[in-house]
Amino acid sequence: MVKVTVPATSANLGPGFDTLGVALELRNVIEMEETGILDVVIEVDQQHEALLRPESNMVYQAALRVFDRLGYQPHGLRISEQVAIPVARGMGSSAAAIVGGLVAANALVEQMTGRPGLDREELLRMAVAIEGHPDNVTPAMVGGFTVSCMDEVRGPLHVRFDPPRALRAVVVMPELPITGKKTEKSRGVLPTEVSLKDAVYNLNRTALLVAALAQGRVDLLGVATQDRLHQPYRASLVPGLRAVFEAALDAGAKGVALSGAGPSVIAFVEPGHAEPVARAMEGAFAWAGSDARSLMLGLAAEGARLVTGPSVAPDRAPYWG
Repeated sequence: MVKVTVPATSANLGPGFDTLGVALELRNVIEMEETGILDVVIEVDQQHEALLRPESNMVYQAALRVFDRLGYQPHGLRISEQVAIPVARGMGSSAAAIVGGLVAANALVEQMTGRPGLDREELLRMAVAIEGHPDNVTPAMVGGFTVSCMDEVRGPLHVRFDPPRALRAVVVMPELPITGKKTEKSRGVLPTEVSLKDAVYNLNRTALLVAALAQGRVDLLGVATQDRLHQPYRASLVPGLRAVFEAALDAGAKGVALSGAGPSVIAFVEPGHAEPVARAMEGAFAWAGSDARSLMLGLAAEGARLVTGPSVAPDRAPYWG
């Protein structure tokens, strides 16, 4: 049996659309083992029943890619998931499932055969191919802050660096209804063309954000997290977004951005400022008519990792498929 933990992630971070990402210290736990019985058993907690069926479970579907690539056919499979990352809230839940499934399946094949599996770079290429873009799966795999690029010849490329020690994250999630495919809807509001002025604006701030994070210049994050390519358009899907940004900065946040495609908002704070920033953001969402809950999280230097420890104990009977 193998056990993997995978962090939540936040992508874009303001101006770095489909490029920048960061890993957060909120982790899903995935156990995978070969059972010797020709069935697939998927166990999750009661809040995530949609994940029970193999055909709709991204951990299982990702694992199948690894088994196929390595030419291995498990004799029965049990997957147990402890899901801590909120689903469809802009915190990389699908990326965590994909990365977790790939890493767990790869480790299981190594354990069962004694042969080396795929290296991390190959697993990351597979994750990008499944997800379709690298900004969430990259920090989920390697941790830290990541800059990702899709190259037509070399495929996905990335650079990672450790987060500044004096930085934490506050993620506030409004309780907005989620209908249909959220990411597709949030991309649907984006323009197909942007002005040169807006493109240059985002280039400036993306470069500044990467440099500021690499050098620990948290004083620059207020400007460096500004954006004109996606957040102004996605504001229509997140009532009160501009007020939430202002409330976070007024309460002491160093920078603030929509987390991925939303609807969650991430603020970067120094130690001691997390709680007032969280309360201010929750209040701004309440003013806009949305209940919200907040998470105060560390920034994760580690991505997906194999661990040892007691088994996950889901609180429902498994689905047999």
